[in-house]
Amino acid sequence: MLGHETAAVTPGATRTTGRDEVFQVEEHGIDPIPDAERHGSAKDVFWLWFGSNLTFTYVINGALAVAFGLSFWQATAVVVIGGLAFLAIGAAGLSGVRTGTATLVVSRAAFGRRGNWPAGLLNWIVGIGYTVVNTVVGTLALEAFLAGLGWSGGHAPRALALAVTLALTFAVALWGHATVQFAERWMAYVLAVGFAALVVLVLPGADTSAPAAAPGAQAWSLAFVVVLAGPFSYLPMPADYTRYLPRTTSLKAVTRSGALGGFLSSVALGVAGAAAATRADMTDAVAGTESLLPGWFQPLFLALVLGGSVTNSIITLYSSSLNLQVLGIPWSRARAIVVSAAVTAAGSLGALFLTDFTTSLLSFLSLLIIVFAPWGGVFLADMVLRRCTYDSAGLHADTGGPYWYRSGWHPAGLAALLAGLVFSALTCDSELWTGPLVAPLGGADLTLLGAAVSALVYVLLARGHVTPHRP
Repeated sequence: MLGHETAAVTPGATRTTGRDEVFQVEEHGIDPIPDAERHGSAKDVFWLWFGSNLTFTYVINGALAVAFGLSFWQATAVVVIGGLAFLAIGAAGLSGVRTGTATLVVSRAAFGRRGNWPAGLLNWIVGIGYTVVNTVVGTLALEAFLAGLGWSGGHAPRALALAVTLALTFAVALWGHATVQFAERWMAYVLAVGFAALVVLVLPGADTSAPAAAPGAQAWSLAFVVVLAGPFSYLPMPADYTRYLPRTTSLKAVTRSGALGGFLSSVALGVAGAAAATRADMTDAVAGTESLLPGWFQPLFLALVLGGSVTNSIITLYSSSLNLQVLGIPWSRARAIVVSAAVTAAGSLGALFLTDFTTSLLSFLSLLIIVFAPWGGVFLADMVLRRCTYDSAGLHADTGGPYWYRSGWHPAGLAALLAGLVFSALTCDSELWTGPLVAPLGGADLTLLGAAVSALVYVLLARGHVTPHRP
């Protein structure tokens, strides 16, 4: 039986009785969604995660697994295991059903009102960073498409491509939750057909023979880090898209739908990437994949790359506006998203016209898994200990309440986060940082195990003190 948590209005957030409708600007932000305005079903979660993960990034991930030294079948196994990580994403959405608010509001229960602030800031940075990367990829794909039509040379084609990519992303994210759900579903229909054709064209002829030398621990660990980093990066977002679902929505159905949506799209494209890497040079993944396709399909392929970039950018940009409210900016969600869009535009302009910092940005973003793997471990452990029940008024209280702990900081949550962070930093192998334990471990990168470490420490420290909320 689901409890009915007390609704509260967040200071600085807009309280409204408006409906969540397609092509109308959503007025709600992180304030709890009233029961009367909740709607939808668990299948909406499927389409959200299925559509937003129909992105070329997963093709690159599968190709990288082969580049690290794995065979096609070994890379496929890693991709499938990575897809199963979407079970955690589906489960994290349960908090939205229970509280009617965003993930980074719910995480105040684990870290405290003030202790939660650093994660909110880092998540905003990561969200904007990935939105910039996706925008650049989509812009370059559209520019190549325009070149195929005979328009190339100078800055004009690239500028137009950037404007179109930004406009598609910003318009949907600005309208808000209902339009995001609508767009992800209908774009998923189109992209699924196109990417299915891509898989059919790329998969036959894949070299399924074993590699000349058996891959070592480093190859396996790097492949897992690359494949699992995608699902882990979504952990601060799921409740953003389930907070409108009725309280009576089956929690099992929400978990199952979210997991299945992300699993299907990420695995299908990851396997295609692994197959492509056994047949072509994937140093430039777009060019490498394109070389395997018949001429008539290449323009459609570029459109798929653009569409996938936009679907992924929409959810990261939308969540970024909620994150700014979590950080305490007293603006409506619609005003906050303008700030995120402006920063995204500036970053994209810099990457495309001033200096190529995309590789450095990707390296920086991948390094932040040191923080987000342990953060996710604490958040999920806290959700389990509380049986996903929260005091909604306490989550939104500026001071006092059950989640104020010690002056707004939760010692157990922060200690567990620190333990996981230290473990991840010591065992991380990236371009920007190599932990001192990597060499003794034979080159293995165990960054993601920081989630298990932080979860275990949190359970040991908080068990008996953290209990389900009883309204």
